[in-house]
Amino acid sequence: QVQLVESGGGLVQPGGSLRLSCAASINVFSMYTMGWYRQAPGKQRELVATITSTVLTNYRNSVKGRFTISRDNAKKTVSLQMNSLKPEDTAVYYCHAESIVGGANYWGQGTQVTVSS
Repeated sequence: QVQLVESGGGLVQPGGSLRLSCAASINVFSMYTMGWYRQAPGKQRELVATITSTVLTNYRNSVKGRFTISRDNAKKTVSLQMNSLKPEDTAVYYCHAESIVGGANYWGQGTQVTVSS
């Protein structure tokens, strides 16, 4: 059974930084595209960043230059370094895994990020 467990959320002031981590219990982690999504109150869940098994990355425009996604296949983790945080980054952040074979996908339980002074 695949489990994704996020950590690292919290309250930070505008301009601050946070690092989110996701630990995955996946047999062949390297065969998954990993991603981070977020959902603000009253809004739909949206893509933040993804990283493929070949370490190709993709970001939503509003976080480019501020957020960095990375993965460690040996440790089966994916991280999201978030710098220069803005109030509009406030949301629950979810870790996501999608198999490159068959397309099975999984979600973590989410971690709250609040950017406020």
